[in-house]
Amino acid sequence: MFSAEAAPFAKVGGMGDVVGALPKALDKLGVHSTVVIPAYASVLEAGRFDIRPCESVSEFDVRLGNESENAKIYQTRLNNSNVDIYFVGSRRYFGRSGIYGNPNTGEGYRDNGKRFLFFMKSGLELLLRLRNPVDIIHCHDSHTALIPGIIRTNYSSSPFFSDVGTLFTIHNLAYQGVYSKKVLHFAGIDDKHFYPMSPFEYWNKVNFMKAGILMSDKVNTVSQTYASEIQASHEFGHGLEGVLHSRRMDLSGIVNGIDYEEWNPQSDPLIPAHFSSSDFSGKEACKEHLRFHFGLPDLKDRVPVVGIVSRLADQKGFELIADAVQEIVNLNTQLVILGVGQQKYHKLLQDLASRYPDKIGVNLTFDNELAHKIEAGCDMFLMPSRYEPCGLSQLISLRYGTIPIVRATGGLADTVVPYDGESGTGFRFQGYTSVEMMAALKRALSVYSDPDRWRALMVRAMAQDWSWNKSAEKYKQLYRSIYIKRHS
Repeated sequence: MFSAEAAPFAKVGGMGDVVGALPKALDKLGVHSTVVIPAYASVLEAGRFDIRPCESVSEFDVRLGNESENAKIYQTRLNNSNVDIYFVGSRRYFGRSGIYGNPNTGEGYRDNGKRFLFFMKSGLELLLRLRNPVDIIHCHDSHTALIPGIIRTNYSSSPFFSDVGTLFTIHNLAYQGVYSKKVLHFAGIDDKHFYPMSPFEYWNKVNFMKAGILMSDKVNTVSQTYASEIQASHEFGHGLEGVLHSRRMDLSGIVNGIDYEEWNPQSDPLIPAHFSSSDFSGKEACKEHLRFHFGLPDLKDRVPVVGIVSRLADQKGFELIADAVQEIVNLNTQLVILGVGQQKYHKLLQDLASRYPDKIGVNLTFDNELAHKIEAGCDMFLMPSRYEPCGLSQLISLRYGTIPIVRATGGLADTVVPYDGESGTGFRFQGYTSVEMMAALKRALSVYSDPDRWRALMVRAMAQDWSWNKSAEKYKQLYRSIYIKRHS
């Protein structure tokens, strides 16, 4: 597996969780996985992880056009597993703060095309030097999407890669990796491969995502609904809907899972009290602790707390919250928000927290421990996303009996069953409007007002199984289909 992220070493979003958990689940099914990610400065900080220089592979130079950059290889293992992790190091490209951009400005690095080309080329050379047979190369998102194309061009005569199959997983189609055509020069790919409508050409530029979609053996994304949405319209396809439709026979959706060892309200070491579906007293203690942490008063009545843990981005629906904030604060509820992202949302949320200190609590950081406490201590979890390829927070919320309120898009539609009075696990709304979001929130508050109905809903939510077991089995089947295709 090649990825720009893998928890716990480097994580910005859900992709990091996936790449940190899926290999362990596959290992239990007899699929041996190796993960390759960049050696970011934060990863190599002394004592943070048990990472050491790779003894079997010496450092080597990688060509990027007329330049060369030295690649240093490090290694470790995923916790409690047999999964090897290799890190590709470069002082020039990864010896800086942040993963995709400068954390002080929020702006992406201008040389990201070269940074991740170096990573891809180094990773393939690493596989050659490790000399371990490889059946499948599994590429995650645009930062690794040129790998199938590099194999088909630069390594077309390599015996090592001749039978290797490729799977390309789309975690978020909005981030495509579009660069000037000179990146092909850095990749060492001949100009003859760049022509109108070719896999490498996109409006006279190079689109890493497009190349990955067209040049991998199979493509998947992280929910069945999202797989359909991205073929159907520009809103979800972001200009690649036609390309995706052309691969529809090789395109599928597999919902992500969550690590039930990490996310378990009965044993979670990061929450102040444990609880289960048969004893919710610990959840009440978590709620009280959460209010205290955010400086929200205990209103004595049975007042629900609604939580949000999210990147602060346009995708996530914060404009709907801004539109409806006056209506939200007039309800008998409190809201806590944890996240970091676009500065306009930082300013918006800071303003709301200062204007409504008894109603809204905000923490503008990435804080894993606090994320656990919010999932455990809230009554409801709000996800009004414009689009959501899969989403993990709603799966975690179900695990903790924190009822999700979601827009019915992507993986949110696939994982949250609308409550109908007798069945269901949460509340959904269709249109991307603050009116529909508030209607769903009010439906949830109506049910919350009946403690018996709410408790039954919580018990049903916690009984769901969104662990990696079923999803890993589907990936195993997908790998097998690629292997058969390559060896038939």
